Amino acid sequence: MTISYPNGKKYLAPAQDSPTPVKKNENDHVIFGKRGMRLEDAINESNDYYRVHDQAVVYKKPTPVQIVHVDYPARSQAVIKEAYFRTPSTTDYNGVYRGYYLDFEAKQTKNKQSFPLKNYHQHQIDHFRRCLAQDGICFTLMQFADPETVYLFPATTLLAYWDQYQGRHSIPRKEVAAAGFELTVGFAPPIPYLDAVDALITRTEAQK
Repeated sequence: MTISYPNGKKYLAPAQDSPTPVKKNENDHVIFGKRGMRLEDAINESNDYYRVHDQAVVYKKPTPVQIVHVDYPARSQAVIKEAYFRTPSTTDYNGVYRGYYLDFEAKQTKNKQSFPLKNYHQHQIDHFRRCLAQDGICFTLMQFADPETVYLFPATTLLAYWDQYQGRHSIPRKEVAAAGFELTVGFAPPIPYLDAVDALITRTEAQK
């Protein structure tokens, strides 16, 4: 099956039986050295934990794919031969918690002391604005080069930086820590972000 990106560039999946290690991109660095878990995997596991314990219902949004060509080798079979990734129009995760709508993005950087705004895209910023206008609880989970720490950073503050610098700047880590909430990576759940969401809700209600 051939999959292409919106710009026409072909998507090449890594060979499954290749002995050569595949070079990881910025969003693939390990969050737990011993467990080999990426940030996305850790969040997905955390969401599973929260659902099982009836604490929240949050899911990762599937990546939209446009199917271009399908073969039917048999009546009961359909084989996708060509498809491409559509440009995402929203953020990574959404769900409900305590009657609140949650919407958030997860991002990583190899930097230790600053977080590049270029990691975000205009469509994500626009989506945050729409959700905040409906009183949604919106934030981004940021991971720096330190794999044991993740910050929950309010979308309102992210938008303020974006509007000031139009995506051409980095947010100093000390400012992320001051405006956000530090999360210590654990095991059950791996990313305990709901405690920080509680604090964000309290802050948001106080500012109304």
